[in-house]
Amino acid sequence: MAGAAKILVVGPMGVGKTTLIGTVSEIKPLSTEATMSQAGARLDTKVRPSKTTTTVALDFGRITLGGELVLYLFGTPGQQRFLPAWKDLARGALGALALVDTRDLEASFDAIGHLEDLDVPFSVAVNAFPDSTQHNEDDLRSALDLLPHTPLVICDAREHKSSVQALISLVSHLIETLTEAS
Repeated sequence: MAGAAKILVVGPMGVGKTTLIGTVSEIKPLSTEATMSQAGARLDTKVRPSKTTTTVALDFGRITLGGELVLYLFGTPGQQRFLPAWKDLARGALGALALVDTRDLEASFDAIGHLEDLDVPFSVAVNAFPDSTQHNEDDLRSALDLLPHTPLVICDAREHKSSVQALISLVSHLIETLTEAS
């Protein structure tokens, strides 16, 4: 497959969207990280004490797969209050990679629900944090209420190969979906 595709990287705050895009991007990623403010603290649940910044508009990166397919990666802000920007970023997207954290699966429900509402095809990547509990695939699918055909992979957003494999899983799913629709 050759060409270019707009891909969203979505998920709740602190799940690793900025990290994944920075890990795989072949260009210097654009990031709109800002220091978490006192005003925002009233609205946003802090993920962990060490997290002091958050994406306030988008993250952007680019990766070429197989030498011919360019993916333009758009990372969305994780907070509900940024949903209007999130919807704008979804325009023209071929698909999305939804990152989830097993330490707080419930936080991922909104992002997955928004993708379903916008009819954006997606796959799910469980970001394997060092202190997260591992779950079997059936339990994860059930907890996230995923359809049987929705790809589910485990990745480490800090590792290039692992993150690329998550994107390849999404692209394979998108190709299958487009082929079946033809």
